[in-house]
Amino acid sequence: MIEVANRLHTVEEYYFSKKLREVNLMIANGKPVINLGIGSPDLQPPQKVVDAIVDSLKNPAAHKYQSYQGLPELRQAMANFYKSNFKVSLSPNTEILPLIGSKEGIMHISMAFLNEGDEVLIPNPGYPTYQSVTKLVGAKGVLYNLDAGNNWMPDFEALEQQDLTKVKLMWVNYPHMPTGAKPSKYVFETLVAFAKKHNILIVNDNPYAFILNQEPTSILSVEGAKEVCLELNSLSKTFNMAGWRVGMVVGDGTLISHVLKVKSNMDSGMFYGIQKGAIEALNCSNMWFATLNSVYQKRRELVWQLAEALNCTFSKEASGMFVWAKLPAYMKSEEYIDMILKEHYIFITPGTIFGSQGEGYIRFSLCATTEDLQEAITRVS
Repeated sequence: MIEVANRLHTVEEYYFSKKLREVNLMIANGKPVINLGIGSPDLQPPQKVVDAIVDSLKNPAAHKYQSYQGLPELRQAMANFYKSNFKVSLSPNTEILPLIGSKEGIMHISMAFLNEGDEVLIPNPGYPTYQSVTKLVGAKGVLYNLDAGNNWMPDFEALEQQDLTKVKLMWVNYPHMPTGAKPSKYVFETLVAFAKKHNILIVNDNPYAFILNQEPTSILSVEGAKEVCLELNSLSKTFNMAGWRVGMVVGDGTLISHVLKVKSNMDSGMFYGIQKGAIEALNCSNMWFATLNSVYQKRRELVWQLAEALNCTFSKEASGMFVWAKLPAYMKSEEYIDMILKEHYIFITPGTIFGSQGEGYIRFSLCATTEDLQEAITRVS
């Protein structure tokens, strides 16, 4: 029997990978399950994006290996996007690295900067991949708790009381997933000062900036942030291109060059046509965001009704493509969602998959039609 690598003993199969097998089996057996668990956009990308990838197939260069750094015009489009939307100036030659989805960037950055035994500050609740990738590279995750009382922002006083001597990297994610909490400029400024004081690399994971958020922002807009910060971004949610796998990491050129060393040894470049489509997406006008958010606004109002029907409470100030809702007292997240799935055939994400601070919460996705949401409300009312 061939033994697996020790690193595999540190992680488990991704929650959604397991749970969706159960959900899909129910559907296969004729159960009318409404899936409000997954944040996979069900809307279409802009038509000109699809047209661009179709037209690209006629180009003789389309089927060749592509540059590890992506097309120069893609990096320029990313630079223009950051300048127009975040007021952040980036060199397309040295400060932008296109990624095959920003999720791979979590691994690339971790491999580029973490040694075995280094410590990593990870938000609780937060995206589970931060923790699993940290374990896979042999580093040690140190959870920092976020809670509603502090609007799901870091408690810097508590962080300063910890031993930070082994901390090399800190993951932050604002606007926050799963809670939808939006950062203030003060929080970003404090994060930059904290990173400089303790010589920590801050990485802000920023894929939800444009979903139901009137004030998109980047941590790199803070003076001096490039010295100690990288930012991940993605076209998945912003342009309904999740399956296309287009992301980016941006920041100081030296930091980016270290990430490129890893990336260039792990893939052979992004497909030409996808890059051409991504360029068209990044060049969309603000009308695209207005149209997209009008759909999500209607869906969110229905999800609020659903949450109220389930006796949950939530913040109407949150952004993003989810609604983070607090369960009635004494209810456990996973037990509750299993009950709703069994009794009403509605799948909702339990807050516990994002960490212990998610106990007592559930997360609704807005990636469902208004018809499905209205049906869900009818089932539980």
